[in-house]
Amino acid sequence: MARRHDIDRILKEWSFEPGEVSARLVKATDGRQVLQMRVEMGVLQMETENRPDGRRPDGADTYFDHLLTLSLSEGKDFELTSEQCAEADREFLQFYHRRICWLALREFRRATRDADHSLAFMDFVRAHSSDEEWTLNHEQYRPFVLFHRTQASALAKLEEETPEAAVQELTDGLQLFRDLFSQYEAEDQYEDDELVQRLHELRDALRQQYNVKMSLPERLAEAVAKEEYELAAKLRDELAKRPSRKSV
Repeated sequence: MARRHDIDRILKEWSFEPGEVSARLVKATDGRQVLQMRVEMGVLQMETENRPDGRRPDGADTYFDHLLTLSLSEGKDFELTSEQCAEADREFLQFYHRRICWLALREFRRATRDADHSLAFMDFVRAHSSDEEWTLNHEQYRPFVLFHRTQASALAKLEEETPEAAVQELTDGLQLFRDLFSQYEAEDQYEDDELVQRLHELRDALRQQYNVKMSLPERLAEAVAKEEYELAAKLRDELAKRPSRKSV
């Protein structure tokens, strides 16, 4: 009997839902766990560790790791070639697919890890690419990756630690957004940004659900944003009176 190579049965049993991320963890024939994502005309299968396609570029865990090794050996003059940029694009896309699958499965720590990889890789290519257009093409996705990272890390802290820790994670992430907008001289767009608003909504929802009060630094930031300078001065005085934390 001829061996079948089609995936008709899988596609019939697992329908595609437009607008939704359909993902699942399954066991491969050798017993390892793999991540699958249903796409319109098939299924993507990814490894759960290191590079999603399972390849080891020049023996490294990821292509980013491989490029880091090259840059260390070549020194400060290291510059990405067009071929290396194309390979970097492949890895960015693979980690994007896996990240949205982890979010769909509520695997928030894994989503955070993959977002951290992409953000660090973005920093690297920005520092080592001479193609400004290519670099800016990646930079336009930084807010989206940062949004995923902040959301995932906050929800992980909510599950593993406390609501207060989750709220603080969102506050820290919003500060990173503010810094990013300042870096590109777009401070006036910060408050109206959709991703920023969604993080604010999540933080407000957690505050209300778990009765988490605003911290003193948050109250200070809000006072400054609203130009309530007298209140801001009082809050700064309160912060200054707090004992500083010293490592033992």
